[in-house]
Amino acid sequence: MPGNSARRGKRVTSKKGATIGSGGKNRAGLAGRGRTLPADERPWHKAYSGTEKLPDRTAWKQEKERRAAAAEGRAPKVGQPGSKDTTWGKGTKGAPGARRGAASRAGGGGKAPARGGPRVAPGRKSAPAKDAPELLVGRNPVLESLRAQVPATALYVAQGIEIDDRVNESVRTAADRGIAIMEVTRAELDRMTGGVLHQGIGLQVPPFAYQPFEDLLGAAAELTAPLLVALDGVTDPRNLGAVIRSAAAFGANGVFVPERRAAGITATAWRTSAGAAARVPVSQVTNLTRSLKACQQAGFLVIGLDADGETDLYDLEAAVGPVVVVVGSEGRGLSRLVGATCDLRVSIPMISGVESLNASVAAAVTLAEIARRRARE
Repeated sequence: MPGNSARRGKRVTSKKGATIGSGGKNRAGLAGRGRTLPADERPWHKAYSGTEKLPDRTAWKQEKERRAAAAEGRAPKVGQPGSKDTTWGKGTKGAPGARRGAASRAGGGGKAPARGGPRVAPGRKSAPAKDAPELLVGRNPVLESLRAQVPATALYVAQGIEIDDRVNESVRTAADRGIAIMEVTRAELDRMTGGVLHQGIGLQVPPFAYQPFEDLLGAAAELTAPLLVALDGVTDPRNLGAVIRSAAAFGANGVFVPERRAAGITATAWRTSAGAAARVPVSQVTNLTRSLKACQQAGFLVIGLDADGETDLYDLEAAVGPVVVVVGSEGRGLSRLVGATCDLRVSIPMISGVESLNASVAAAVTLAEIARRRARE
């Protein structure tokens, strides 16, 4: 046999030629489909704002978005709210779920509205954004916040709670201010608060507005015998709230705390303060030591609470002048730099063998003694 004709795998066909076209039969398939419709023109999208009947799931998504917007105090991200619900007070339109049902529980008539508001999954602790709205709970904190004209977006009242004067006044004040009033189930309010004791009422407010430290110090320096309270590394918001409550009770003119590694005004601090945070100015400072030195330059005597302090609280003659009381953290007390900055270290005499007091209790005892001395003067 000539050549290599018996070789395996030899090529027996010619090279592949050009691909044959469709003859124009697929021309329609190559054409574009036109512009992409925006969300408010798609009937299947939750933001659809047309007039034709919506699919059930789209209508449910729109309702869900409106409830979330009402809870956050913003405009809904849907085309047309279409809600017929109304809120209490001045004929303002409210968010879905806000009806006059709360009146039946607090002195009026009507049915209970649908549920709404911020939710916290049971058994989980959420980490809200720094600028996220807070839910203040408890009858005293809610009432004090409303009296102090704290900005609020919604008042939540649990169904079937025992109505007292505080609830009636809270509902009446919220209605006068045009705040949406929503009646929810107790289980729903439990989810919204993450299991915190709420006494059947909650007020949604924007993040706490701290007063600039310069304004706090300037206003206090104009008084005859000002009294300020500084917290050094107190991380428990309940202790912060208790200190603010004591400061309000004994005539302190302000409280300031560090921005970092310290508790801020949260819903827990609001509740513990029983609304006193609405009456006592609170500031956050970048550097506590520097702020204490600014107080000293303004004529204040800075005293730090220390179990091993050299000065007995009952011998504190300087309590009648301008004073800054510095309260240390729950565990380690005053930090080194803050302790070195203090003009005096004051100890609280105790009869029994207890080594130290809780930070908020120590602050309350000290402020009460200062108030007693000043009353005698």
